[in-house]
Amino acid sequence: MQLLRISDDGFENAFARVVRNRRESDRQVGRDVAAIINEVRERGDDALVDYTARFDNHGLGDDGNWQISAEECRAAHGALHADLREALEMAASRIRAYHEGQLPDDRDYTDDIGMRLGARWNAVDAAGLYVPGGRAAYPSSLLMNAIPAKVAGVHRLVVTTPTPKGEINPLVLAAAHIAGVDEIWRIGGAQAVAALAYGTQRIGKVDVIAGPGNAWVAEAKRQLYGVVGIDMVAGPSEILVIADANNDPEWIAADLLSQAEHDPTSQSILITDSESLARQVEDAIDLALMKLPTAKTAKASWDAHGLILIVDSLDQAPALSDRLAAEHVELMVDDPQVLFDHLRHAGSVFLGRHTPEAVGDYIAGPNHVLPTGRRARFASGLSVLDFMKRTSFIDASEAALAAIGPAAVRLAEAEGLPAHALSISTRLK
Repeated sequence: MQLLRISDDGFENAFARVVRNRRESDRQVGRDVAAIINEVRERGDDALVDYTARFDNHGLGDDGNWQISAEECRAAHGALHADLREALEMAASRIRAYHEGQLPDDRDYTDDIGMRLGARWNAVDAAGLYVPGGRAAYPSSLLMNAIPAKVAGVHRLVVTTPTPKGEINPLVLAAAHIAGVDEIWRIGGAQAVAALAYGTQRIGKVDVIAGPGNAWVAEAKRQLYGVVGIDMVAGPSEILVIADANNDPEWIAADLLSQAEHDPTSQSILITDSESLARQVEDAIDLALMKLPTAKTAKASWDAHGLILIVDSLDQAPALSDRLAAEHVELMVDDPQVLFDHLRHAGSVFLGRHTPEAVGDYIAGPNHVLPTGRRARFASGLSVLDFMKRTSFIDASEAALAAIGPAAVRLAEAEGLPAHALSISTRLK
């Protein structure tokens, strides 16, 4: 864990290194993924059989091993303990309500020259969702990806998920039932992303791919962007907590560890104006790691990428936060709105001491699929718009074309495109 004070000599260089630090895949991952994509494109199902046996120790030879049926999902949902089933359904209801509010309105109007203009929104025909398997099998991520797609109006929603040794988390199946997933395929990794993008003999291709995954999955999405749409290229998780002295250090420690436990490459940062709180949080993290079942991963993340940054005043925090453009930003202060008003770059912001980031991961309503690696400077969290596209339209009357056509002809001629000019001028009297 690194500790920096804004008043120290060398602070700017040290902080700039933190901002520049890349915790994502290396070139070898890119080469491996390119080879896998090519194999799936050329060999289709046969490549999926080989890679699934190799990486997941699961055979796809028989037709029954390829998919998980709707009946299995329904049975998993019914077998859940009542309180867990109710928790999943509450989460789904809140996620659905929030995302219904994101649906865009069509636009249709006539301007002052009598030209009708506008835009119409439509969902994509098919969307693919990648759902991690094994240790990182998260039903919450399935809900966060599937529900916006369904709210958008996607007709065919396809899930791919690895099933190591043929096993799958029943919570994932229950979440798929709640969300209304149409197909679930037992494949994972970069090969699953390639299958969704190009299609195979069994799996129909999709238009958009969303969902989290490891470095190989993220790299496959990056390489296949353009063949399909993608939600984003997600990297390791991040949390930035901005806290004043009036905090319980155990609460802050738990918040920092909530992201550290995801992966050794995750990053947890505390910005505070209190030396005392900084020391207490550091001690609280050490104590929590002694009891946490995920301590090995969390400690590796905290030791390698953790940072406590002590400022002279929390007025300095928003500018530092914007440079980090973190995935999650918690404002653990008396009046969080004051700081929030000065923040510009963050994936999602959590205001006040009783709003831990983890509540957003599950049940608050906004999406937990968020930009990482400073991409919050230009990207947003997953929304219904990731599963929709906008088509503009123009309806010109004879009078409207007469009003603006000569200017268009002049511009086309200036650009050296005479056929463009002719297609307009031939209509003008």
